[in-house]
Amino acid sequence: MAQHEVHHHLGEHEYSYWPLPVGLAVLLVPLTFIAFFVWQKPMLALIFGGVSLVLFVLGIAGWVHEFFSKGHEEGLGMPAMMFFIVSEVVIFGTIFAGFYMARVTHADVWSQWVPKGMNLTIPVILTFILWASSATIALAEKFFEKGKNGLSAIFVLLTIALGSAFMVIHIMEWLHLWHEGFTLSSNMYGTGFYMLTGIHTSHIVVGLLTMLVAVFLLLSGKANEHKGHTYIKAITMYWHFVDIMWLLVASSAYLIGSLA
Repeated sequence: MAQHEVHHHLGEHEYSYWPLPVGLAVLLVPLTFIAFFVWQKPMLALIFGGVSLVLFVLGIAGWVHEFFSKGHEEGLGMPAMMFFIVSEVVIFGTIFAGFYMARVTHADVWSQWVPKGMNLTIPVILTFILWASSATIALAEKFFEKGKNGLSAIFVLLTIALGSAFMVIHIMEWLHLWHEGFTLSSNMYGTGFYMLTGIHTSHIVVGLLTMLVAVFLLLSGKANEHKGHTYIKAITMYWHFVDIMWLLVASSAYLIGSLA
């Protein structure tokens, strides 16, 4: 009987189809950029990007629903998240290396590339917003551990609000600098600036999406004492990583980048 249950349990996880749409969504991301920047076909890029977003959302939603409806935690979620964060550190580290290499190589003309519209107050405001969001997501985790799902969901929503405010302010700043002539292709500083801040903002988007799922799990009761602990802890760890990485991004892209 026990052997039958083991085989049945393994079969449930082996035949999940939800990774397929998620993988296809990831595949379409580089195709979106290729269509826009290389093929010069914005409509095709919009189609690729839209299909990628739909596949990603449906795939993640289905995957999460499958787990919370018939799966159970294996105890490998936190180590997996740690390895994922290490891989993200490598990605950020590569971009940092490229940025600082360009900063040193073009030190003689770098000051000419610093836009006049660069406002160093903006990153300070954004930093305080993310610090506040780290506090709210930590409180959300604490309330969840105490079985107070309602309060936990409220603090997750507060974190989402703070993260959304971060994105809105950041995008408005991008638009301002872009209109000032500081674009992705204007010079090496522009390329490095938008790569660093853009990659970081993409991680903010991922974090907000995972938190929306967390709100659903908390309010629907699917996250409880038997399930959901790994997920809530994982998104909390991920968000703290994003907040810490912002300090490095802001100090590099804004402070060191704008020094004459």
